[in-house]
Amino acid sequence: MPFLFWNRLLEWLIPVLLVITAFIVLLPLFAVFLTSFAPTGTTPSLAPWQKGWTWENYRQAWQRGNFLLAFANSTLVALAVTGFQVITSALAGYALARLKFRGRQALLLIVLATLVIPFQLLVIPIFLVLKWGHAINTYWALILPTAANGFGIFLLRQYFQTVPIELEEAAALDGANRLQILWRVMLPLSRPALVTLFLFTFIGEWNDLFKPLVFTTRPELRTVQLALADFQEQFTNNWPLMMAAVTIATVPILLLFLIGQRQFIRGIATTGIKS
Repeated sequence: MPFLFWNRLLEWLIPVLLVITAFIVLLPLFAVFLTSFAPTGTTPSLAPWQKGWTWENYRQAWQRGNFLLAFANSTLVALAVTGFQVITSALAGYALARLKFRGRQALLLIVLATLVIPFQLLVIPIFLVLKWGHAINTYWALILPTAANGFGIFLLRQYFQTVPIELEEAAALDGANRLQILWRVMLPLSRPALVTLFLFTFIGEWNDLFKPLVFTTRPELRTVQLALADFQEQFTNNWPLMMAAVTIATVPILLLFLIGQRQFIRGIATTGIKS
């Protein structure tokens, strides 16, 4: 009887705690969104309709921040980095998951070790390499430093290990080579992991401020986060205008996550489970 009581109590308590936690997490986002509609010059509020309601902040923020150019640059850089990481992670992850060669475990440890090294510690050698290659103040300066990533390699390596090896053996008997097996067998079966890697990489690049700040100075290369930082410096005291700019920069990523959330959750849940 006590067991049934505590079981029912947990069944009721867990959803309540989840709702409270979600409310606490989402409250700042609601505050940002609602404040963006308040008249210019007002302070942040959860009830902006009491002071008026206007869409003018979004029009001004879009024009003054030149977000059209920033969106184009961030999209280009994020897609390019994501494409490179998917290719490099798939090739390296498959090699570490399936190929037998001397030093494989040591190489895997090196890949994992790169995850604990902050990018900021590598900025000087990366800057020197980019300068030597005449890539400073170009799109390549924003793409190449993160074209390969240890997290993506490890993620796909773990997911590839969940794919039954019998499928690869059957493809090999049909005459497929390693690249054909990777392209026609492994990658189609690893869509959740690929979506997870895509979302992690795209969102990370979209929100990156460090690389554009260090490796570029040309205004035509400004990304969304750099444009947002400049915008906040110009309109420090104009909270509604700043919140409108923050909302503009956040909405594309939010929509992207909502579209791919099912595959994202599946990819995270199944990564690391070996068959």
